[in-house]
Amino acid sequence: MAQAAQKLVAKVPSLIGAAVTFSKPRLATFWHYARVELVPPSPAEIPKAIEGATNLVKAFKSGRLGQTTVKVRRSWSW
Repeated sequence: MAQAAQKLVAKVPSLIGAAVTFSKPRLATFWHYARVELVPPSPAEIPKAIEGATNLVKAFKSGRLGQTTVKVRRSWSW
C-alpha cells in the first residue's frame, strides 16, 4: 500500500506538467476570443441592442418567437 502511494506521488509532477502542456494552447485560444467577444457594448451599440430587445419582446408577445432570425435574437444578447 505504501509503495502504491509513493508511485502515485512520484507521478504527480509529470501529470501536472502534461496537464499544463495540454492546456496552454487551448487557454491561449480561449483568451484570444474572450477579449474580443466579452467586451461590453460601446455607447454606439446600445441603441441597436435596445431595438433588438424590443423586437424580441414583440415577437414573444405575438407568438412568433420561433420565426425570429438568429440575428435579432443575438442582438438582444449583445
